[in-house]
Amino acid sequence: MITLRPLARLLILSTLAIGPASAQEGIAIPTPLLDEPSTAAMETTVVAGGCFWGVQGVFQHVEGVSNAVSGYTGGQASTARYDMVSTGKTGHAEAVKITYDPRKISYGQTLQIFFSAHDPTQLNRQGPDVGTEYRTAIFPLNEAQARMAKAYLVQLDAARVYKSKIVTTIEPDRPFYPAEDEHQDFMVRNPMHPYIVFNDLPKLANLKRLFPALYRDKPALVSATKS
Repeated sequence: MITLRPLARLLILSTLAIGPASAQEGIAIPTPLLDEPSTAAMETTVVAGGCFWGVQGVFQHVEGVSNAVSGYTGGQASTARYDMVSTGKTGHAEAVKITYDPRKISYGQTLQIFFSAHDPTQLNRQGPDVGTEYRTAIFPLNEAQARMAKAYLVQLDAARVYKSKIVTTIEPDRPFYPAEDEHQDFMVRNPMHPYIVFNDLPKLANLKRLFPALYRDKPALVSATKS
């Protein structure tokens, strides 16, 4: 079991004491107006929305997703380690690399799920986790993804879906580095971990409620791709 940093533990206890924070997540948001189709057999996208345990766990339950890997994006290869990223000084964000079948789910739909699964108005934090490594960010892998991501941010801001300004950044050309094995499939392997119970299982419930046609009960596990 992974030990949370003292600050994170303190924030969790504080949140439990006062009840759920007024995070703007799990709300219905419009579908992207710009959602260009892909003719590729498989597509890949990288996003960051706080602790990668929850983001990975959500996308592992999305129909059409064949793999969702926790990792680090935004910094150098030499600092892509949990102990270094956790200092908040590496430039990395805890991110998730998602591989999906564009015949079953579009890039625009992955963005819609991403924005619904976290609070894009929280600057350099998400829930109990604080620091630039927990920032909300999209890491486009090509021009089309960058174009659609920018258009969706404009659309969501114009729709005034959230009570506060969206602070999600778009950061192209950032290599992705897989996280340590202990962080992969964490939600599935540790369903009763206090952090998972309070912060991440509600994300799964929101996915099932908001996207019933895209929700699947059996997760796509990283461990299954290694067997």
